[in-house]
Amino acid sequence: MLSRLTRLRHRMLVAIVILSLALLAACVRVKPKPPATTPPTTTPPTTTAPPPLSVKLTAIVNVPGSEITMAVRSTAGDTTTLYIGTQGGQIYAVDPIAQTFVGVLDISSLVQSGGERGLLGMTFSLDGTKFYVHYSALGTGATTVDEFAVSASVPGVFGAVASRRQVLTNPHSAGNHNGGSLLTGPDGMLYLSLGDNASGANAQSLTTLHGKILRINPDDPDTSGPLTYTVPNDNPFVTTPAGSNGEIWSMGLRNPFRMSFDRATGDLWLGDVGQSTREEVDFVAASDATHPSGKSANFGWDRREGLVPGPNAGSPPNPAGGTLVDPIFDIDHSAGDCAIIGGYVYRGSAIPALVGEYLYTDNCNGRIRALKRTGATVTNRDLGVIAIGPASFGEDNNGELYVLSLSGGIFRIEP
Repeated sequence: MLSRLTRLRHRMLVAIVILSLALLAACVRVKPKPPATTPPTTTPPTTTAPPPLSVKLTAIVNVPGSEITMAVRSTAGDTTTLYIGTQGGQIYAVDPIAQTFVGVLDISSLVQSGGERGLLGMTFSLDGTKFYVHYSALGTGATTVDEFAVSASVPGVFGAVASRRQVLTNPHSAGNHNGGSLLTGPDGMLYLSLGDNASGANAQSLTTLHGKILRINPDDPDTSGPLTYTVPNDNPFVTTPAGSNGEIWSMGLRNPFRMSFDRATGDLWLGDVGQSTREEVDFVAASDATHPSGKSANFGWDRREGLVPGPNAGSPPNPAGGTLVDPIFDIDHSAGDCAIIGGYVYRGSAIPALVGEYLYTDNCNGRIRALKRTGATVTNRDLGVIAIGPASFGEDNNGELYVLSLSGGIFRIEP
């Protein structure tokens, strides 16, 4: 289905060809939706006609020849720097005010880049002394999380590649459905989103890490020993069911490319890329009595796709007797959506009318939109701007948001 995605992009902007192979191109079409065998589940009432709000995208900087795939805010106290990563494995520090950038780390020698593989996620530790990256390993494509030192004497300067310590690796045989996000949670743990390795059954199995959100403590537990991380004791599947992987925090995901925590509340938001009919936004509040911040949540793939039956709709969820967590919003493909890009809840000051709303887009049509929760009601509004080849959002320490383009551009969202 790569040709279908290419045609969508060409209709949007015939004069520009951003990539020969877009990061998400292969993730959206695998096989047709089977006949419905179960009725759709329910979701909070959704209206689609909130008060209008328009924003603009202001170009901050362009990194020539780079396919920018993610951004993270700096360490605490640094309100200016935004760190960006490219699919090939180069990491830059960007000053959005001066509109300059400088390279701080290059792991391209470690990264398998192309298609949906590459440098996919990165984050700082809460104290800012460590920097973590999530990438596809050169040669094998294995999901890999590495740790690098950050200079204590010169903030923002990274240690040499020699400071690298591998934290986690997991085989990934498919070239697509890698997931991508790597977050430091409010609790200091690492949260990692993994795709289903192009096999929907993986998402409902607790014996594989594919199709999940993982939660681990990345601190080295035995220095030079064989252990590289630990599983927190309060993870939901540490002891039961028997044979489960204790690293699993949430399950039932197809290709959760981008997720985030609301910096004000700790609520979990994520965009899960659909198969042939739906894109979905998932949400679990930090205060949720059953699944706080997504703990033990089963988001439904492959039993369903969004709110419609999925390819394995006739089978019960796993673990037996469990229930599925409804997406807060799902989108069909009639308007050109095909690969959702999850973003952040806006907590900045430049656009007061947007505070508390969750921004997202789609890699195919690039429309920037916002979801707002008011009790049980969810409103969705188009913000009136289109990004070309969006791959991610970024958030700075002031809560302002950015859109990153696979063409190399970084754009701040402004009133």
